[in-house]
Amino acid sequence: METKPKGTYDVLPNEVLLWQNIESKIREVCKLCNYEEIRTPIFENAKVFHRDEKDSSDMVNKETYDFLDRGQRLMTLRPEGTAGVVRAYIENKLYVTNDVCKLYYLGPMFRYERPQKGRYRQFSQFGIEAIGSDSYMLDVDVINVAILLFKKLGLKGLRVRINTLGDKESRLNYREALVNYFSDKIDNLCSDCKNRLENNPLRILDCKVDKDNPILLNAPKIKDYLNEVSVKHFQNVLALLKELNIDYIVDERLVRGLDYYSHTVFEIEYNSSEMGNQNIICGGGRYSDLVSDLGGPVKPACGLAFGLDRLIQVLKMENNNLEVNNSLDCFVITLGEKASFKAQKIINNLRLAGISCDGDFNNKSLKAQFKIADSYNSHFTLILGEDELEKGVIRVKNNVNDSQEEVNLVNLVNYLKEESNEESTN
Repeated sequence: METKPKGTYDVLPNEVLLWQNIESKIREVCKLCNYEEIRTPIFENAKVFHRDEKDSSDMVNKETYDFLDRGQRLMTLRPEGTAGVVRAYIENKLYVTNDVCKLYYLGPMFRYERPQKGRYRQFSQFGIEAIGSDSYMLDVDVINVAILLFKKLGLKGLRVRINTLGDKESRLNYREALVNYFSDKIDNLCSDCKNRLENNPLRILDCKVDKDNPILLNAPKIKDYLNEVSVKHFQNVLALLKELNIDYIVDERLVRGLDYYSHTVFEIEYNSSEMGNQNIICGGGRYSDLVSDLGGPVKPACGLAFGLDRLIQVLKMENNNLEVNNSLDCFVITLGEKASFKAQKIINNLRLAGISCDGDFNNKSLKAQFKIADSYNSHFTLILGEDELEKGVIRVKNNVNDSQEEVNLVNLVNYLKEESNEESTN
């Protein structure tokens, strides 16, 4: 027997409804905030993600699924959504018709990492990208989309962990300070940190191995190297978060895992005793150079992303599952071959009228068919036998109020709709 690949999972029918419910909430909030959906390829030319030999992020260096296609072109399964969206933004010249282009995506991503609870090699990710403005207000607009969505899903105790990496000038000054500080201490840190010292010393601060090492704890702080423009941008972000009553804390060690960030970086944490230090459910930040790095015009941008897998895990952990309606409007029970044949037309007519309906396909007994109807939690059970066929009627059992009535087949659709409407208004 074949089994699923390591680090993947099956979403079974009883779970899919929950996923669809969350996805509908995502689309609802994005519509409220004027973000439009974009769908990009699941694989891209490798250079979309592998842009620079000096990129120090683990995702790019260690975790991508790369392969040669039959034309010997190097391709990469997308490990994240931002780069593909930016490529599409440039290739389709969306900057010509949009002052600020506000986009969202939803779909599978792929990273070759060690599978663990809430982390998979194929995972589903939601993200937004707002391209075309360097305003601090756009940073907060992006953050607020996630806050609004999480609140709509019933999550409380949300807090934004936030920091600034400053503009290019500030980061260069800070980079020099970090190189000077770590140069004579780097042998006491992990091997990844040694590589990062040359390529991107800011990423040393994000090290998971040495996160509690005094060398890291005593490293220079970015706030001491920010120029006036960067300070003002960050102050305005914090002021607007406060104005919108969004709880936040400044985390000076927060740098995020990708190399293209500048100015604002943030993570959203969910306060839960059961999650411990695994309470980060969303992250993102501002990026100024990615659009131009991929061959487009100079366009500042900001974005965020989170995994739906992790979000669903949180909702289940907190017993905060969304209400899922998996009931069927009607189930048709039949007695005899002629009734079964006629039932197919009845079922089709109901479906054409927008009424969900199904029936028995295995010539089950009457008792077994009633059990099937119960398993689908059907609102109405329709019973059709030879007597009903001769009279041109069908028996309708309302499983909500336990009433039963004979209904002319010609009037069946109107009857079911009227019954449903009457119950919804009571």
